[in-house]
Amino acid sequence: MKITEALLAEHMVFHNVFDHIERVLPNLKSLPEVRALAGLMEGLLRPHSKTEEDLVFAPLDHCLEQIGQRDTFEDEHEEIDASLLKVKAARRLPEARQLLLTAVTASRKHFDREERIVFPLAEKVMKRETLTELGKTWMKQREAGAA
Repeated sequence: MKITEALLAEHMVFHNVFDHIERVLPNLKSLPEVRALAGLMEGLLRPHSKTEEDLVFAPLDHCLEQIGQRDTFEDEHEEIDASLLKVKAARRLPEARQLLLTAVTASRKHFDREERIVFPLAEKVMKRETLTELGKTWMKQREAGAA
């Protein structure tokens, strides 16, 4: 499996998580419930983001810089992280809900840009063998994380 296929599959899982968050969030009655969902989202996004940065963004850094996109992707990661951190600090339920929705919306937008820009760029610039080797590295990282 190529790294682009693996990351796209993870994106599909995330979209299901985002759908769930959007569905249940209006019915949550307490800050700890919202914070728990934010913590889950943060915990799932962290290894995914690290994998993307290490295995895809780093090798494509010069290409992303040339098309003026490198800083945009970094800024989006920071925006998502900041929104999730703010959920933990929120003092009111409506504020926490809004911050979590902001993180979900920013994540969806970010994933869409990766799927339209980064993954096709990787497919164009990297050899199939390289993408497959990176996919194997992804699998090893996931297996090690599950142990």
